[in-house]
Amino acid sequence: MAAKPKLYYFDGRGRMESVRWLLAAAGVEFEEVLLQTAEELQDLIKGGKLMYQQVPMVEIDGMKMVQTRAILRYIAAKYNLYGKDLKEQLLIDMYVEGMRDLYDIIMLLPFALPEDQEKNLSIVAEKATQRFFPVYEKALKGHGENYLVGNQLSWADVHLLELILMVEECKSGVLSAFPKLQEFKARISKLPRIQKFLQPGSPRKLPMDAAGFEAIEKIFNLEKGLLVKHSGLILADL
Repeated sequence: MAAKPKLYYFDGRGRMESVRWLLAAAGVEFEEVLLQTAEELQDLIKGGKLMYQQVPMVEIDGMKMVQTRAILRYIAAKYNLYGKDLKEQLLIDMYVEGMRDLYDIIMLLPFALPEDQEKNLSIVAEKATQRFFPVYEKALKGHGENYLVGNQLSWADVHLLELILMVEECKSGVLSAFPKLQEFKARISKLPRIQKFLQPGSPRKLPMDAAGFEAIEKIFNLEKGLLVKHSGLILADL
């Protein structure tokens, strides 16, 4: 029996969360090595396990895989979540890459200055409803199928549900103008493997809180007051 994939990251969402989602959608059980100290990260680096000296890293099929998109593409292809031909794979890639633009903004929200938080949440909601969600609403309406690409579950569907839930955490009611996305959310959430992943006690991580941020500071030695500009948001390490 093949060993379970092993995920190396901190105890939080970050870039590993989409990997957790995709493995869950594929029905693949996995183990996690949750880093707690800077020394643990350095041990991985010194041991030559991290190609670019950074996580996430996933051990699977005898490989130590890094770079989130590469990991996700491998998992999607391995478990038949990457379309049936090159054209479908291209569509999946285009949809997912668009979602990543918004996903990365949301991922950086915990680093924002407190006084900018409400403004940043509004920016996320605006970008979602004006630029991104209309694309997926149109796609679902255009071909009349249950999924974004073809008529079977793909990486794009899994990532879209993950993104919708993250945007709803920022601002409720964002799907009010998107009936197809409302149907999509309800339908995909009821798939047995997804439904299981959404239940309390699953490997799905909660939004980052103050304690989670402190843990990340310890692991990655983040500098105080580091300003980051990302897609119009002014963000900072607290």
